Amino acid sequence: MVKAVIDLGTNTFNLLIANVNNGKIFPIYKDKEAVGLGLGGINEQRISEQAIARAIECLRGFKQICDNFGVEFIHTYGTSAIRDAKNQSEFLKQVLDSTGIIITVISGREEAHLIYQGIQYSHKFSKDSIIMDIGGGSTEFILANASGVKDLVSLNIGISRIFQFFTFNDPMTDSDIEVVENYLEQNSEGFFNNKHCDLLIGASGSFETFYELIYKKPFSKLYKTHSLDFTLMLELLDTIIYSTRAERDINPFIIPMRKKMAPLAAIKTRWVIHKMKVKEIIVSPCSLKEGGLLI
Repeated sequence: MVKAVIDLGTNTFNLLIANVNNGKIFPIYKDKEAVGLGLGGINEQRISEQAIARAIECLRGFKQICDNFGVEFIHTYGTSAIRDAKNQSEFLKQVLDSTGIIITVISGREEAHLIYQGIQYSHKFSKDSIIMDIGGGSTEFILANASGVKDLVSLNIGISRIFQFFTFNDPMTDSDIEVVENYLEQNSEGFFNNKHCDLLIGASGSFETFYELIYKKPFSKLYKTHSLDFTLMLELLDTIIYSTRAERDINPFIIPMRKKMAPLAAIKTRWVIHKMKVKEIIVSPCSLKEGGLLI
């Protein structure tokens, strides 16, 4: 069966079209677009008119692509920016009227479960692991092992929220970094208290960028995980955190949609590594999209 998943993230809309047979995913087409759904309103719990227009334009294109590939069913998931928006119903109606697409708005816990299912497709769990999916509106953490999910949480500490909530220097100062780390601490709902985990699994997205920056080559699109050299990863995070926007703009391994907020993703990742006492990091190409295809 040809199926599609559209992940309507706060920063990025992702499309994945694939044949799904006997629990196996055979990708046909992938695309992503930096819609910026949360820009100009996420901290006021609203989606701006400009963001709605960008979303509709993107979804019209995605719908046409799905039609061209003969997609039989589209799973369309609305995440953080949409689920928190006071004008959610207005947004959903405008999308439906303009594109014919019905958006399923999922809770943070549902989002985390789908992420886990996606990661499970590419990774065989053998020990306690903490999955981290860095989003624009929220960030999901799933503590899991070979027996399944032990604990999970979806926290409203997305990088777009932080970027729009504070004003930072360029490059970021130690004071800026302290502000971000304090924000993470105050908004993590105690999830990390008394939790330690050797293995961090990064769910695609920013972690693919980290891989490409370390190894200076494209991240493999095969459905398997890749290890990151731990020392090089820590050095890279510091480099990104203290980089200037101009430096990131000319770096070919940072895709345009990540150049603006990359230091925030790096600060958050470093903070989690220290909180959880992580010793090993791997990157999975899978996340919510793959989990959505497998339900």
